[in-house]
Amino acid sequence: MSRARIQLQPAWVLKASAYSDTSLLVEAFTPSHGRIGLVARGARTAKSRPRALLQAFRPLLLSWTEAGDLGTLTGVEASPAAAFEFRGETVFSGWYLNELLLRLLQRHDAHPVLFEAYGEALAALIPTGERALRRFEMTLLAELGFGIDLPPDLDPSLHYFHRNGEEPVPGAADAEDSYSGRTLIALRDDQLETVEDLRAARRLLRGALAEHLGTKGLSTATMLRDLRRSLERVPTPGSGS
Repeated sequence: MSRARIQLQPAWVLKASAYSDTSLLVEAFTPSHGRIGLVARGARTAKSRPRALLQAFRPLLLSWTEAGDLGTLTGVEASPAAAFEFRGETVFSGWYLNELLLRLLQRHDAHPVLFEAYGEALAALIPTGERALRRFEMTLLAELGFGIDLPPDLDPSLHYFHRNGEEPVPGAADAEDSYSGRTLIALRDDQLETVEDLRAARRLLRGALAEHLGTKGLSTATMLRDLRRSLERVPTPGSGS
């Protein structure tokens, strides 16, 4: 079997796990080759240079040989762009983006628009937080062919009944799957600002994604939800509880 050689392809590491006593299996995301699986031989050894570089949220240039579903990593270089250093909830948000790509992208399907959107989402996580997640989810669904259709004539004073794959239609405010026109317009125009609109947009987009994720939920979303609940239960100084 002939082996294709790919040189210095921009990439992000989505996940790296043990493949053998000395090697790693690296799931990476590239603009021209999509999601790929690479065996990094010897990368688990203590003095391995690739091991230090093969980290999430760090832009890289990867080289590999490709034969079948898994390739073999032949080179890794740090990109001139700086790595992102996340703390607290932002770490979970970054891993949430990675898990979405791991679960929803097929290997070797190129998504250059989504690759660019992923880098932009990482850059926006600290300054804009949840807005960056909603923007990326919209792009991801559109790139997979399941984009949410929000027409230009939505009325901000109305509520709309929305189901995945269908245009929103006016409905009662208290109906299931009902969203305010204001929220839908803000989501369509990437102008989510209020807590209420962000919460409603998250409900809509998580529902749309759930149809394609199957019965197994996202572990990062569950972990972040549990973290928030635990923080809410932590007593404040002087509360006496």
